[in-house]
Amino acid sequence: MKLEQQIEAVLFWKGEPVKIKKLAEILTVAEETIVIGLGLLESSLNGRGLVLVRREDEVTLGTASEISPLIEKLTKEELVRDLGKAGLETLSIIIYKGPISRAEIDYIRGVQSNFIIRNLSIRGLIEKVTNPKDARSFLYKPTFELLQYLGVLKIEDMPEFENVKTELNNFQETNKENTDTIKDAETEMSPVEDSEDNVESPDKNQSEII
Repeated sequence: MKLEQQIEAVLFWKGEPVKIKKLAEILTVAEETIVIGLGLLESSLNGRGLVLVRREDEVTLGTASEISPLIEKLTKEELVRDLGKAGLETLSIIIYKGPISRAEIDYIRGVQSNFIIRNLSIRGLIEKVTNPKDARSFLYKPTFELLQYLGVLKIEDMPEFENVKTELNNFQETNKENTDTIKDAETEMSPVEDSEDNVESPDKNQSEII
């Protein structure tokens, strides 16, 4: 059996994101060989019902949006209906600016986002990862499930990705002094203060940049 077929079988059996390093261990080949095999798998899936979804050093199988427009439409409608304006707003910031800290999300939105972030996490749309610059704090980024819901193969495929990301960056640069103050406060924040059980405050107009 060809390597790309073995990779496809493993990803199908796993049913979840798998690191390239783990695939190399499972199939007892070099990581460079797995990368080549993934490229071949991606090509072989062209025109089929599955696609290869990539995120950083992980890969998984997803449904091809080209042949499932109805499913994609229904899924998006459910997200919009269930999440509401605040949820979609927070999700947009994490998609276009992530990995991003909760304090930065709060600043961009102009309101605390504890409850919304917790809701998005429970739904499996975002995940929390350790901040490489400060092990005491966390960053949030989109999950593979969210990419599949949105029908994209990678975050960069999102509509107007570069433009929106640039707008968010410019917004933070323009207000850099306040942003730095918030980051400092986040570093000093105790576990109790950083609890995700706090109730969200009313929205402010800063959300209009999304």
